[in-house]
Amino acid sequence: MELDQADEKLLPFFHGNKVLSSPPAPNAKDNLSMMHSKFICCKLYISESRNPTAIAAIDLAAKTDPQVAVLSKFEDSLYNRIRYTLVSYIIDDSSTGEVIYSPIRKVLLAMMEAAFSAINLKLHSGAHPRMGVNDDLSFHPLGQATMEDAASLAKQVASDIGNDFQVPVFLYAAAHPTGKSVGAIRRELGYYRPNHMGNQWSGTMLPDVLPIRPDEGPTNVSSERGATTVGATPFLEGYNVPVLSKDVATVRRITRSLTGRGGGLPTVQALALLHGDDCTEIACLLDPDHVSAYQVQTVVEQIAAEQGLEVEKGYFTDLTKDRMLDKYLKITDE
Repeated sequence: MELDQADEKLLPFFHGNKVLSSPPAPNAKDNLSMMHSKFICCKLYISESRNPTAIAAIDLAAKTDPQVAVLSKFEDSLYNRIRYTLVSYIIDDSSTGEVIYSPIRKVLLAMMEAAFSAINLKLHSGAHPRMGVNDDLSFHPLGQATMEDAASLAKQVASDIGNDFQVPVFLYAAAHPTGKSVGAIRRELGYYRPNHMGNQWSGTMLPDVLPIRPDEGPTNVSSERGATTVGATPFLEGYNVPVLSKDVATVRRITRSLTGRGGGLPTVQALALLHGDDCTEIACLLDPDHVSAYQVQTVVEQIAAEQGLEVEKGYFTDLTKDRMLDKYLKITDE
């Protein structure tokens, strides 16, 4: 992790009754684990993984604050998608419960600006659904942070995106007034419907005027930038299971039986996506407090066997929740 500090103006920081331009300077003997107990994880999904120049620009923007760490990246050239997992601390107002400062906010905006500058959605294609250059940001509390903290920061970042980039933003889960799920929003926007070759997504997929009103930003959509979803949820683990078949329709039926929405394992969300010439992956998000990857693997293998399909061992796409905070504190306390 680079330890260079950007010279850009910091977001306002409140301390007592004063408004400061930056957090109070820590004592040389202090470290983040001593100074803070609340931390936040943000997973930023960007619609690009084939353009090394674009990825390099986003990587550079991610290094603008030493107290924000990119703990992992997951790139898939077939999906043409990359996920950055960032962690930092948060400070909130104990009287209101609102987050009043986190260095992750400015770093996320810098990364998104770099992505918007380098990526044109009209020229993008891949085997994973998407509706924007910066497709999704999900916030997850770590340490002693609460879901309310994650929702507060998510709403602030959503407002930044809508105002600074003039991109429609849809809030979901704890960040949404009624807790609307990201899946429900995506279904209303046609997110899951391939628009190219039956199982690919290519170019702009949203209409110029949105069928539902965004929570932030304009109601019209830039074909170059698209729209963004921003939410706050419990920490979710990514686990992908390869099924050795290009019969996407059959694997979609297996996927539906696996998910909580389809009457399968509670909290599991999943998509069946063509991945190469002879494989369809079941890409899962699961709440590790309720469902294990072993359960997911077992259910997929059982249902696939009934269809005469072979299943490979699945793989995690990110760190576990416990390892994430430990890794962050080790990096920033060095």
